[in-house]
Amino acid sequence: MQIEISYRDIDKSDAIEARVHESVEKAVGRFSERVTRIEVHLGDHNAHKKGPDDKRCMIEARPAGADPLVAEAHDEDLYKAIGQASDKIRSVLTRHFERQADRG
Repeated sequence: MQIEISYRDIDKSDAIEARVHESVEKAVGRFSERVTRIEVHLGDHNAHKKGPDDKRCMIEARPAGADPLVAEAHDEDLYKAIGQASDKIRSVLTRHFERQADRG
């Protein structure tokens, strides 16, 4: 599984990249063989000033042979937004693969 990270108005850092990889790998976990790529989009809506829920993390998971699945979170702390979006994508993937199993 490939993880790609894009930044918008956020400075790239090793700490952020490590958090993204750790959170996403944990969230995808048992589905990692069935997901070809994860795209993580990080952004700061108010780059020049602080504000409530101005940090954004959007995670797009691409299951093999299926349309992309998306989860998004906003928080004033980027690390919290990453964790929240990771939790959401875990739920989205679980529902997706459970539905596939029910059909098959």
